[in-house]
Amino acid sequence: MSSAKRDYYEVLGVGKTASDDEVKKAFRKLAVKYHPDKEGGDEARFKEINEAYEVLKDKQKRARYDQFGHAGVGAGTSGAGAGGFSGGPFAGAAGGQGVRFDFGGGDFGDIFGDLFGFGSGRRSRTQPVRGRDVEVNVTLSFEEAIFGTEKEISITLDDKCRHCHGTGAEPGYGMKTCPTCKGSGQVNKVVNTLFGQIQQTEVCPTCDGRGKVPEKECAVCHGSGLQREKQEFKLKVPAGIDDGATIRLRDKGEAVRGGGEKGDLFAHIRVKAHKKFTREGDLILSEETVDMVDAALGTELEVDTVDGPVVMKIPAGTQSGKDFKLSGHGVPHLNRPDVRGAQIITVRVRTPENLSRHQRDLLKEFGGAEETREKRRGFWG
Repeated sequence: MSSAKRDYYEVLGVGKTASDDEVKKAFRKLAVKYHPDKEGGDEARFKEINEAYEVLKDKQKRARYDQFGHAGVGAGTSGAGAGGFSGGPFAGAAGGQGVRFDFGGGDFGDIFGDLFGFGSGRRSRTQPVRGRDVEVNVTLSFEEAIFGTEKEISITLDDKCRHCHGTGAEPGYGMKTCPTCKGSGQVNKVVNTLFGQIQQTEVCPTCDGRGKVPEKECAVCHGSGLQREKQEFKLKVPAGIDDGATIRLRDKGEAVRGGGEKGDLFAHIRVKAHKKFTREGDLILSEETVDMVDAALGTELEVDTVDGPVVMKIPAGTQSGKDFKLSGHGVPHLNRPDVRGAQIITVRVRTPENLSRHQRDLLKEFGGAEETREKRRGFWG
């Protein structure tokens, strides 16, 4: 069993009554601090932070978590848990094949059928069969996430056998009635339980519930109808996608024996940290440094943006920490890529060091003149 997980509110450093904005701000602050691509980053901590945010930002998941804890969001186990069940009580759609305890209208017969081997919890020949979902990680540069891109995904998975087209029969041969289940797709057997001997109905292991088997098995897939091979897909990444997002490609997962529906492919997006820019929603944040004299007298400064260098005016008397806004140089909106946020540039004023005697005298003279003017202002009111 996996080690106990920390409370998600504790992970993000917020209270249980924290608003959505407070949760979001806490996440972004911690994500920037612990991003594994930054110096001093912590990949394990980053994953923990991201996992907590994925739950708390979603109202339904958060409600389930508040009521049931980690078990309510399928985060209680990894792999088989106690009793041999796969997945958590609320196992997600991405490949979860375990028992699903959904007391909001669920069938208790399904639960006891899975526990003791009887009831309606077993898949019958008429129920649809779906292939396994597949997950991959896709890494983007900061600029690729801002402007969008197209990525090649290469993955090895089960697909329909090309030789027999998924039938499992050697080309030129047909299908015949399964000798084990006589075409029913199900077999009966007696099992011993706490309640004594019970007759159990199961999917036929010979034909996997189809009721038919090949007259002659395919020489390539040996009757399974599946062939494991390398697949390549083009993933279109939209402009403005954020770190931690997931793109779903329908019917790009694994095939299943019997010609059922293919699973889906889930591409989890990870954005590399940029050496100069950080992101906050549709804003891009950066810093620029100016000399004390330029800040006092005003100047024009060439600043970096994701669109290239831009000349920005620094007005006279600019103080250190002053924020300047460059509209239209931020992150495109996912649903409206023609609309972009802004870039916020924080100006840091550089204090001169290692002054010459002449420079020190000039600064003292300037300071004295300022003091005299202030005194005159005070005298005359």
